[in-house]
Amino acid sequence: MQHKTIETNVTIYSFDELDKAKQKLINKAKEQVGKAYAPYSEFHVGAAVELENGEIFAGSNQENSAYPSGICAERVAMFFANAQYPEVPVKTLAIAAFTNGNFLSTPVTPCGSCRQVLLETEMRFEKDITILLYGTEEIYLIENVRQLLPLCFEKNSLTL
Repeated sequence: MQHKTIETNVTIYSFDELDKAKQKLINKAKEQVGKAYAPYSEFHVGAAVELENGEIFAGSNQENSAYPSGICAERVAMFFANAQYPEVPVKTLAIAAFTNGNFLSTPVTPCGSCRQVLLETEMRFEKDITILLYGTEEIYLIENVRQLLPLCFEKNSLTL
């Protein structure tokens, strides 16, 4: 028998410690929570994607009474960005969540489906995507999607 340890590296910042570009992207994600359609969960999520060309795209979660028919903020923003600029790599993704009248004090992480989509985008362009997870008390910076999904299913998983 063997034992393997898998670690995720997270750097924790306060908002003021981040550079202006990262603050701007987080603020864009925070704005998006007000555009979420979340009548069932009342859990509003906003996401903002910055491409390498400087373009920023944002999205919010969109629920549906038939739960599998909804979509998370991360995928809304990512698919929108990729549809508009299919040849431009994603540089950074910021995520913020709001519920019960407040932003979360600690960051929320993407769901499994979003992690898989983010990984596919990272692999598509062969460039790391920096992830910013906003919380009022701390912000997590994760250097790439593989840190969120270390035992991932990827293109190489489809070959023998």
